[in-house]
Amino acid sequence: MTRLRSVPRDLYAAAAAVLLVAAAILVGRNVYTFDDLIVGWPPLLGRWDPHLGPGTPAAVLVAAAAVAYGPAVAARLRWRALLPAAWGAAMAWTWSLALIDGWERGVARRLTTGQEYLSVMDRWRDIPATLRDFNGHILLHSPDNWPAHVAGHPPGATLTYVLLDRIGLGGGGWAGTFTITVGATACVAVLVTVRALAGERLARRAAPFLVLAPAAVWMGTSADGYFAAVAAWSVALLALTVTGRSLWWAAGAGLLFGLTCYLSYGLTLVAVIGAAVLLLGRRGVRERPVLFVPLLAGMAVVPVAFTAAGFDWWEAYHLLVERYYEGAAAVRPYAYWVWANLACTVLITGVATAAGLRRAVARLTVRRPGGPPAPGAARSPDPADTTADATRETTANPTADPTGEATEQARLALLVCAGLLALLIADLSGMSKAETERIWLPFAQWLLPACAFLPHPRAWLTAQAILALLVNHLVATGW
Repeated sequence: MTRLRSVPRDLYAAAAAVLLVAAAILVGRNVYTFDDLIVGWPPLLGRWDPHLGPGTPAAVLVAAAAVAYGPAVAARLRWRALLPAAWGAAMAWTWSLALIDGWERGVARRLTTGQEYLSVMDRWRDIPATLRDFNGHILLHSPDNWPAHVAGHPPGATLTYVLLDRIGLGGGGWAGTFTITVGATACVAVLVTVRALAGERLARRAAPFLVLAPAAVWMGTSADGYFAAVAAWSVALLALTVTGRSLWWAAGAGLLFGLTCYLSYGLTLVAVIGAAVLLLGRRGVRERPVLFVPLLAGMAVVPVAFTAAGFDWWEAYHLLVERYYEGAAAVRPYAYWVWANLACTVLITGVATAAGLRRAVARLTVRRPGGPPAPGAARSPDPADTTADATRETTANPTADPTGEATEQARLALLVCAGLLALLIADLSGMSKAETERIWLPFAQWLLPACAFLPHPRAWLTAQAILALLVNHLVATGW
């Protein structure tokens, strides 16, 4: 009965999200001009361009299959089979959406435009020398200043594509393929984390929403999708460590977090999500405090390597802030973007996530009996016992532990809210005015599991799919 009473509140949350997007569109188009916002179709960076493409039939079929069979398959498939299946499905969804714009415009040319990473490949013939001289080209008035995306990120981002080129995978086609393939693993990393910290039942319920995320419109093909995957796996490996796995996972978590910080300055905020993992796994941390040794050691590897090569991260960050306010940031009004950025977040996470976040916040404010279970103990003992609806599970199994389920939900709510907190800090900082539909992909991944709280998953999945299809067919997105 409580679930049924909550449904109207879910709809209110979804409606509020729709109204936020509508307000951002109306205000952006009628109150401000292009010269104010410097985006073609506010709040998105793009232009109005209704179109179909070769990926259209595939995208519709993938969406229909995910809606019809996703919840049931996620509930019944063996866990070890579910992870590669989710990866494959996420790639199918991302590829089909990207190919709505065709191979050239949708994939091969995305990372080769004048502001992108592949436009500077010829300047990286001597990698150590380029790293030493990197900061000298960040400011707009500096000689041979870097294009916007290169200047706006630490050199780890550009260096990734340079190394791809060095091993024979050069050009926009290979870069796009790499970005989509790696980016699609982010959903697997989030599933691994949710299972480790909040139980398999909720991870299975979240799986279809992670696969069919509207964010896939920008995951194919934005380098931020690749960043999202690296950041997500750093959190996943940390979650495995605190729930009793090998200490080598801690070293891997640290290594990937260090790399994350050298892919994007703003992704240092992933530490907020990592802190939530340590809090949820505090029993494991107390039992094995030595895990901080490999964690910190791994975290030092990438910074030490770049520093030894001559790149100064802190100097580069301060130069970036100056560069940022030399350009569009000096024009774009904070008073609009501080809330319109959240409208962009709705467009990449969907109305289902808005409803799920309402439930997540509610879970954190509900007093529940008993304390938290031991980290890792919340996993479902048998995947076959997991159904598409937790209410039906409790009815069918009178011995189900409602207290345990409530604790699992509270743990997931804390993880999701940590992702939301990181996003809000990024928003209030003013360092991301516009283009957050791609910049915040690494944070958006952690909001999507909130959909595991929702009843009637097929209805919500339908809403997610329709949103993604509409955006991709009506707007020519860009970055």
